[in-house]
Amino acid sequence: MSSRQRSAADRVAKWDKHYTAERVANIIRAEKAKMLANNADSTADLVRYEVLTKMELNQVGVPVIDVPEYLAFSREVWAKRRRYAGRMLNNVVQGLIDKWTMRTLDRSVLERIRNNVYTIPAPA
Repeated sequence: MSSRQRSAADRVAKWDKHYTAERVANIIRAEKAKMLANNADSTADLVRYEVLTKMELNQVGVPVIDVPEYLAFSREVWAKRRRYAGRMLNNVVQGLIDKWTMRTLDRSVLERIRNNVYTIPAPA
């Protein structure tokens, strides 16, 4: 191991010194208002997409018993949309459609959610 490479014990010691209960409490106290505002914004965004998804499911006539599964798919798309963009997002969402199709959801309904709720195009 080179002299520039830190050992695992050195890394653990640095982490232990850095993350004390008092320091973490101070950070949370200082950032809580911003953290709460961010959470409120993202929760409102998620709820908006859930409502849009339910409206789409109602238009197609999805049985009520299947709605939670489609909402789970929609939440996954929502989360991926916050992390990825462009072609990568298209491919990741296509993977989610494949995953949920294997779990017996209707591919055409999943694609409607992708297209109409999230306006994510299918991968080329």
